[in-house]
Amino acid sequence: MSAHTQTRPHPAAQGGGVGALLPWWALALPVLAFVSLLLLMMNPSDAHAATGDPALAQLADHVRRLLVR
Repeated sequence: MSAHTQTRPHPAAQGGGVGALLPWWALALPVLAFVSLLLLMMNPSDAHAATGDPALAQLADHVRRLLVR
């Protein structure tokens, strides 16, 4: 006759994940990717064939200048 052993539940199953904390890079990496793509998009030297709304271009240039400071 074999003895039954009790197993502890998986830590993720306890608490429902309400108090789960994300590591710092879980927020930093998407922000870094967004900012780098935004800066690539705003580089006027690479936009040879791009045409767009002048107001949008002015807004993007203003945001770029604020980020450079």
